[in-house]
Amino acid sequence: MALLILDRDGVINQDSDDYIKSVEEWQPIPGSIAAMARLSQAGYRIAIATNQSGLGRGYFQPADLEAMHAKMTALLHEAGGELAGIFFCPHTPDDNCDCRKPKAGLIDAIEQALGCSAENAYIVGDSLRDLKAGLVKGCKPLLVKTGKGQRSLKKLAEQPQPELNHMQVFDSLADSCDFLLAQLKK
Repeated sequence: MALLILDRDGVINQDSDDYIKSVEEWQPIPGSIAAMARLSQAGYRIAIATNQSGLGRGYFQPADLEAMHAKMTALLHEAGGELAGIFFCPHTPDDNCDCRKPKAGLIDAIEQALGCSAENAYIVGDSLRDLKAGLVKGCKPLLVKTGKGQRSLKKLAEQPQPELNHMQVFDSLADSCDFLLAQLKK
């Protein structure tokens, strides 16, 4: 099975500059759950890699995060899909940890937990730090325009980053689905 790594906020669910702090605030982006189900059913092992510094900042508690992830998992199960795992960094940028993207610690954890390499896996994100974490591990970056995606494109236009020159860009996770499904057949 092919590995697919997804960021959470801004890719799967609506994002907020004020953080997603509760299960009520966690709302899927239209089409994202159905896309994940299709990708799972087709043979992708889907792992979530998400920075959740709201924990370290005290904006929400571990139980709140667990409830958000339970909601996401339940919606995905209802749509016929599965997750291979959810991996999160609870630290703030000042903690200088190894797991906060753009560092690759979350992807290291995914590889270890799933017993596979992330090299050549697709990583889907809405921020450059998501994609850079994947590049460190040899992943293929896909940027979505949802969440912070438009800001990321603007940042790239202002400060080109050659390592991201060949990344695919899609309007949303749902819009990337057919492309990702076609990659399984190669």
